[in-house]
Amino acid sequence: MGQKGNVLEAAGLPKFTSIIADSDLDGLCAAAVLKAANPEAVVHFAHAALVRSGAIDHLVDRQTAMVDLPFHPDCGWYLDHHQTNRPNDAEEAEFVANGGTCHWEATPSAARLAYDVLSPYIDLTHLEEIMPVVDALDSGQISREAFMKDGPILQLARSLSLREPDHMYRLLDMLSKGLQLSEVLADQAIAPHVKRAKSERAAAQLVVEAHTTIVDRLAICRMDEKGVRSNGYLVTAWAGDKADACCIVHGYADGSIDTPERPALSASFYANSFLPNGQGKYDLSRLATALDPTGGGHANACGCRVQPPGVDANLEVWMGMWTNRDKALVIR
Repeated sequence: MGQKGNVLEAAGLPKFTSIIADSDLDGLCAAAVLKAANPEAVVHFAHAALVRSGAIDHLVDRQTAMVDLPFHPDCGWYLDHHQTNRPNDAEEAEFVANGGTCHWEATPSAARLAYDVLSPYIDLTHLEEIMPVVDALDSGQISREAFMKDGPILQLARSLSLREPDHMYRLLDMLSKGLQLSEVLADQAIAPHVKRAKSERAAAQLVVEAHTTIVDRLAICRMDEKGVRSNGYLVTAWAGDKADACCIVHGYADGSIDTPERPALSASFYANSFLPNGQGKYDLSRLATALDPTGGGHANACGCRVQPPGVDANLEVWMGMWTNRDKALVIR
């Protein structure tokens, strides 16, 4: 990897023995960058709800680097780019005073932030091909043409899931050790997962077509109880110029944040990035935090857990805010 001496010491960065990262492609690539700097670090994949619920508090200490996840004051090194995750001035000052190191930047992806911090000290050239796609996916900048083409990196991104930890850790190992993207995609253990992701997109497309309604330029897609998942690109590509944003409901009424194979009900909100100037118009994170104080993300892509009494009642609140979006959600 072209490491010279103690990478972290040379970079003036804190030592860490563990990494906790989000379980999407951005989190995985960010974790791969950190693990390239410290191959001995133990990696745990999680998601925002697990952090905010306290379910992984026992994994977090001053030797922990946390990336692409909500701020945790007990970690040692915090890296992120989500607006709603950013610690306020008082929180950051206390964190730093207690020995923590905070890197928060409005980069297009958390992986880009980690890459920018560490690339002067280690050889990360093998990630140069995948990084632009990670940036585009996470910041909503992917073109409709590229999305519809559904190239191998997009399929790889969709193959990631906490339900498939062996797959996650194999990818992490390969990317942290400097393998090229072509080598990763050709790996006999990786290829079946990518193929599965391709077929799952076809199944998700059918659900989108059958269970999406557009109300006042908001595309509402009910994927709950269906056993499929999708991000906003599939729904907004289907909606075309008829919707400014979408709301996707996932999970199961009897699900839990502790059971990746049967997750709790959640909702995700996405701006229609395929429209000209489709982003930066409404702060959808206000929808994500309206009922769930642990919700959040970006203004253009965010999510939350569905709160009692259930989906219909939550949708009523969100639609009320959406109806008044030029007052309640507009970004000034």
